[in-house]
Amino acid sequence: MEPTISFFSGFQLSDLWYLVEAAWSTMLISVLSISIGTAFGIVFGWMLYEGKLTAALTLGPLLDVFRSVPLIIQLVLFYNFAPIIGLSLDPFLSGVVILAIYCASLVANVARGGIEAVGTSMRRASRSLGMTYWQDLRYVVLPIGGRAVFPSWVGVALGVMKDSALVSVLGYIELLKASQILITRTQEPLLILTIAGAFYFALSYPISRYAASLEKRWAL
Repeated sequence: MEPTISFFSGFQLSDLWYLVEAAWSTMLISVLSISIGTAFGIVFGWMLYEGKLTAALTLGPLLDVFRSVPLIIQLVLFYNFAPIIGLSLDPFLSGVVILAIYCASLVANVARGGIEAVGTSMRRASRSLGMTYWQDLRYVVLPIGGRAVFPSWVGVALGVMKDSALVSVLGYIELLKASQILITRTQEPLLILTIAGAFYFALSYPISRYAASLEKRWAL
């Protein structure tokens, strides 16, 4: 007979491994979504800054939709609408697409704020030294603006990681979905939710600490 956790006869050691695998699934979908969303968000933020009125009237409202509509509604609508337009996506890919777009819509404003944080006089000075537009972005705007908005980006990344739990509505087995399955079988909600919370903490805390150490190093 498979060993169980003391005082919790319904919870087996294999269930703990099941939660470990689910935590890995959560980390996988989060890393992919945040990476893709951040890349597109930086581009969108640059477009909002440079496009001014045009971007504000076109791209801006579209990003506002993804920021304003509850994420769970976006997930369900996209997952059910995708087959109609010929896209055959499983819950994982559907979740990555929507989480990435959602992340991009949040990062766009962060990126625009980072560009605006670099003073006009400083950018003019870099151009007067012979830098091209793209060199100015790479060597002046990115280092200075990136440091200014880095804490905001960390907040977005952690939020997206926690929001990845909503992909469970599509049937994707991540940490929250796995916890619900085990609670139904074992009737041990306190233990399982405590373990799941510990996994979420283990995924989020190192990011927060590393971000804090970077900010302290940049402040020196």
